[in-house]
Amino acid sequence: MSLEISGDRPFENRPSIEAKALRINLNEHIYGTFAEIGAGQEVARHFFRVGGASGTIAKTISAYDKNFSDNIYGEEDDGRYVTETRLNKMLKYETDLLEGRISRKEHPKKLFFTLANTVATIDYAKKFKGHGWMGIRFQTSPGDEYSEISLHLRFHHQEAKLQQEVLGLMGVNLVYGAFYKNNEPKKLLKYLYDYIDNDGINKGFLPVEIDTINFSGPVFKEVDNRLISLELVKLGMTDAVMFNPKGNNVLPARILYKKNILALRGSFRPVTNVNIDMFNKSLEIFLKETNVDERKSEVIFEITLSNLMSDGQIDEKDFMDRALLLCSLGHTVMISNFKEYYKLVDYFSNYTTSQLALTMGVNNFVEIFNEEYYKDLSGGILEAFGKLFYNNLKVYLYPNKNEDGEIINSNNLKLHPRMKEFYKFFKYNGKIVDIFDFEEKYLSIFSRDILRKIKNHESGWEKQLPEGIADMILKNKMFGYLPESDR
Repeated sequence: MSLEISGDRPFENRPSIEAKALRINLNEHIYGTFAEIGAGQEVARHFFRVGGASGTIAKTISAYDKNFSDNIYGEEDDGRYVTETRLNKMLKYETDLLEGRISRKEHPKKLFFTLANTVATIDYAKKFKGHGWMGIRFQTSPGDEYSEISLHLRFHHQEAKLQQEVLGLMGVNLVYGAFYKNNEPKKLLKYLYDYIDNDGINKGFLPVEIDTINFSGPVFKEVDNRLISLELVKLGMTDAVMFNPKGNNVLPARILYKKNILALRGSFRPVTNVNIDMFNKSLEIFLKETNVDERKSEVIFEITLSNLMSDGQIDEKDFMDRALLLCSLGHTVMISNFKEYYKLVDYFSNYTTSQLALTMGVNNFVEIFNEEYYKDLSGGILEAFGKLFYNNLKVYLYPNKNEDGEIINSNNLKLHPRMKEFYKFFKYNGKIVDIFDFEEKYLSIFSRDILRKIKNHESGWEKQLPEGIADMILKNKMFGYLPESDR
C-alpha cells in the first residue's frame, strides 16, 4: 500500500507543518480547544511550539485516566474508549463548553473549533498495532452551524513514539485543511499526509492508514462521502472502504469483527437477477454451515478498483450508479484494491477467524488457477492458495452454460492439466461447494449485454434486473441512459 502524493502542487511548495500551525495561530479569528486521549497532546504541542498560541488555544485537555474521562464525557455502553461514539461525545462536549464560556458579544468575529482524538498506540508486546479516531468540528463564519470532519486511523509504525508523531502531524494538517482547504475536500484529503515520512511512502510503506472518513455540515453539503471513500482507495490511503445501505461510510472493523462473512465480487454494472440469485442461493447454504450464526453474519458486495476502471480512469458517475443500486437493495458495499482473491481473504482474516465464504461464477473460479497472477509471490500459486484457504474458507460455485448448452460446475469445469490434481485437493476436502438450485433461465444474463441495450435504447433488459432497479436507472439516467427528450 503506497500513497500517490503527486498532484496539483509540488510537494516542496507546500507549507511546512510549522508554517501551517503558525498561520492558524496568527489568524485572530480562529479559536478553539484541543482534547486528546491516549497518545499525549501531540497535535496541540505543534501549535504551542510555533508561538502565538494564546490567541488560538482556549484550552487543551488530555483526560487520560478512564475514570476521569468517564466523568467528563460519560461512560460508553460497550466500555471501550477508542470509538467513533467517544469521539463524537468529546467534540460535542468541548464545543458546547466553548460556546458556554466564551461570550459571542465580546468576540463576535471568532470562528470556534474543537479538535479531538481518542487513540490507542501499539502495546508493549506489539500484539495490538494501534488505531484511533480523530475529528474536528469548526465554523467558517462566526455564529454559523458547525461543519465536521471525522476519520479513523490505523498505525503501521512499530513504535509508540513514531505513532504519536504521525498523529501530531496529521492533526495539524487536519486543522489547516479544515480552515483553508474546506472548499476542496479531495485535495484536503491528500494534504493530510503532508510531511508524514514521505521517504517511507515513496518506498511503499504507509505509516498511517485512513480507512474511514466522513465530511458533514454546511461547508460539505455537496460532498458525497462515498466518493470520498473511493478517493481513499484511489490514493492508496487504504486498501478497502465500506458503506452501509444508507450510503454512509462505515468502519470495516465494526462490520467485520468476529463475524461470519459471505462475500460476492462483481462489477454490478448494473446489478442483475443472476447476481441476486447467486446471493440468495449462496446465503441459504452459508446459513446452514455448522459454525454459522445468522446474528453474527455479514454479507458483503465487493467491487474491486480495477472493476471501476473505464479506459484507465474511474468514472465517478458510473461508480455512484452501481453504489446507489446496491444500497437500494439493502446491501453493504465494499470497494477494494484486492485484485487477487487471496488478498481479499487475507484482509477479512485480520478481523475474524469465523466462517468465510466467497460466491463465484465458474469462469471467475477457473481464472484463479492461472499461475500468471501469482508471479509476484515467491511461493507462486501454492502460497496464494495457502493464504486463500488458510482459515475456514469455502467457495460457493455458481454454474454457467457453455455454447453447447451444457451446465458447467465443479465436476466438469476445464483446467490446465497441471492444475487438475491441485484442484482435486480442495474439492475433495469440502472447500468447493456447488450451488445446484440455481435459476437456469438466469444463466444467459450478462451485465455487458444489458449495459449495451441501455445505452442503445433497446428494449427487453428491464425484466433481467431485480424489481425496481430498471425504474431507478431510467429515472436517474444511469449508465449512459438518456430519455428521448434529452437526445
